[in-house]
Amino acid sequence: MDCNQFFKQIQGKKIAMCGIGVSNTPLILNFLSKGARVFACDRRSREQIGAIADELEAAGAELRLGDGYLDRLEVDIIFRTPGMSFNLPELEDARKKGIAVTSEMEVFFDLCPATIFAVTGSDGKTTTTTLIAKMLEAEGKRVFVGGNIGKPLLPEIENITSEDFVVVELSSFQLISMRKSPDIAVVTNVAPNHLDIHKDMDEYVEAKKNILLHQNAFSRTVLNVDNDITRDFKKYVRGQSLSFSMESPLKNGAWLDTDGTVHIAYRGIDVPIMHRDDITILGDHNVANYLAAISAVWGYVGVDSIRKVAKEFAGVEHRIEFVREVNGVKYFNDSIASSPTRTIAGLKAFRQKVFLIAGGYDKHIPFEPMAPYVIEKVKRLYLCGDTADKIENCIKQHKSYSGSPEIVRVKDIAEAVKRCHEDAQSGDIVTLSPACASFDAFPNFVARGNYFKEMVNKL
Repeated sequence: MDCNQFFKQIQGKKIAMCGIGVSNTPLILNFLSKGARVFACDRRSREQIGAIADELEAAGAELRLGDGYLDRLEVDIIFRTPGMSFNLPELEDARKKGIAVTSEMEVFFDLCPATIFAVTGSDGKTTTTTLIAKMLEAEGKRVFVGGNIGKPLLPEIENITSEDFVVVELSSFQLISMRKSPDIAVVTNVAPNHLDIHKDMDEYVEAKKNILLHQNAFSRTVLNVDNDITRDFKKYVRGQSLSFSMESPLKNGAWLDTDGTVHIAYRGIDVPIMHRDDITILGDHNVANYLAAISAVWGYVGVDSIRKVAKEFAGVEHRIEFVREVNGVKYFNDSIASSPTRTIAGLKAFRQKVFLIAGGYDKHIPFEPMAPYVIEKVKRLYLCGDTADKIENCIKQHKSYSGSPEIVRVKDIAEAVKRCHEDAQSGDIVTLSPACASFDAFPNFVARGNYFKEMVNKL
């Protein structure tokens, strides 16, 4: 089916869009313009949603708000928002009634004529997605970026041609129900995450695996062979298999040698690309993100474009983002670090001990793996939020803990910044790298990171 057929089919259809936010608002307006009858559904109240509710209503949408927003939906199609569980009882009931339950990304994949690159993983998704897009753009390609990053792509579908390239970031929530895979699939890594929503780790892993299960012989899959779970995905690959590794040489894929040179091996030829010091953004994890991106784009992009991006790309906001230097103390915003593995990667990016601000909403991920890195890399630890007790107990119960780092309990991020300003001396580094989601105090990690930057800029 092409997009013209699809939009013709939805004329006059009753469509429920679940979730009124950044990803669904353009979609609602787009579907209204195509003659669909759209119900904009959200658990929040009209006051909480604000001006967007007025805008959608004025455009012709019918609002369904409050706790019962999914009750008795008599519609033809339900679009669930990416963060909504696929297994919600209301959605199960809708399927039993014969109502189609889908998502923006599922429909986009069905209609998209362009070459699709898609990236998933527990860590590194956004940076790797951005790197792939920038490398393609540096090569002169026309690129559309979306999915779990940026704006929705379905409203753009009529502008996308077979000559274009689409790069999407996909979360486990998006992948769990998808039955079509991209032309080039990248899995950066898989570690425990989102276990507050997925019923168990197995469901989470199976969702991630969905990115490659529906590929064909003409597709490409890029897997992290340094990660036990993603390495095991290789047996499911149906097309071309490339890997990436920080630890060992490869015959097919990008790898880092012992002197720090980045290589790509492809069809029997090994090509040195650049030295890791040519990469502007900090950290081993970002070198790994480059390796993943290079394996994905090789054959589409030349060496010069890869080197250009490495030299010019300063990083994605909220990912070890330099905020400001105050009295010789450097402040970094790593609010994206919503899991222990991300915080570990953030700590390893620095060559000295840091002042760490951590804690937040509990996603039921164990903090024990983080403890030795905190003990080794942190000068003083400032804890706040719902998980403060859990993190403190993990650190203090670790066999190598002998009182360092000192653990300071604070009320919130504002107090943590104030205390760091008082305690740190010239040459020190302060980083917000929470190891937790933000939902105990903020709507998302972006709001948390912006608040941290606001507090730092007020010093």
